[in-house]
Amino acid sequence: MFKDKTILVTGGTGSWGKTLTRRLLLEQPKEIRIFSRNEYAQVLMAREFNGHKELRFVIGDIRDYGAVEAACKGADYVFHLAALKHVPVCEFQPEEALKTNVLGTENIIRASIAQKVAKVIDVSTDKAVDPTNTYGMTKAIGEKLMIRANDLSEDTRFTCIRGGNVLGTNGSVVPLFINQLREGRELTLTFREMTRFFLTLSQAIDLLLKAATTAIGGETFVMKMKACRIVDIAEVLAEHYVGHRVPFKEIGIRPGEKLHEVLVSRYESPYTLQYSDQYFVILPPGSNDLNARYAGLNPAVFSEYHSNASLLKKPEITEMLKEGGFLT
Repeated sequence: MFKDKTILVTGGTGSWGKTLTRRLLLEQPKEIRIFSRNEYAQVLMAREFNGHKELRFVIGDIRDYGAVEAACKGADYVFHLAALKHVPVCEFQPEEALKTNVLGTENIIRASIAQKVAKVIDVSTDKAVDPTNTYGMTKAIGEKLMIRANDLSEDTRFTCIRGGNVLGTNGSVVPLFINQLREGRELTLTFREMTRFFLTLSQAIDLLLKAATTAIGGETFVMKMKACRIVDIAEVLAEHYVGHRVPFKEIGIRPGEKLHEVLVSRYESPYTLQYSDQYFVILPPGSNDLNARYAGLNPAVFSEYHSNASLLKKPEITEMLKEGGFLT
């Protein structure tokens, strides 16, 4: 699918972008364009990939329509990864989250249609489901815009994926805990009973490529994800890195955070199908073409898919962290 094609990756210097780029390079594309604002991050990524001839680095901001349309020119596929994603940052500067996560997504849609991109794959989040914070609200609007965009063009198809917390991405909790343990500090927990969905970077990219290769436009793909208590992750890491339990400091739930996350809401569950052993697919209500396309699939068996329904035990958390490369 990607051989000799031109691919645009927005926010491509992040953890998702680098892992996706490595996978796409195996498919022998004509060109992969890494579109982001941070010049230094692009320089570091270029060095990391040894100046790979298929990579082209493009400075730009998804808030700038002209820059986005120029980056989309001649592109066959767009992976839209760029976002403001840290919940407290978005909570304290909601206008900035709106500019990037909503207006930026609109720019991606308009530019992709104008340049007749074949397919756009948008990366969303569990926080877009029944959102309680600015980040989730802006990503929920982004999802709606992407799915709606399929009615605006005969040439360009749009689809979404919805992920949980990816182990080890920039600013995430596992690297934070590891740094605190190595420095001999107490571990900071927001709340002991908090649960989250987790997946490895490799699994996240599998989900992304699954949507890219199979979607016909309008679907939202969701992976079956492991969930656990954050305190259990902290205890497993402490046992591994220092050999014993360490003190915890509860700092309280941050503004906008939920105690538990939801991947598929009660409203969405009637439109959710069991795509495979690993994936669910959510169809927009009233889409006859998609209903016909997926008519052979069974409905999902849950009324809501939430992170405190089936929690991993500590041995399972250990295996998950090993798979993510955090335990040897």
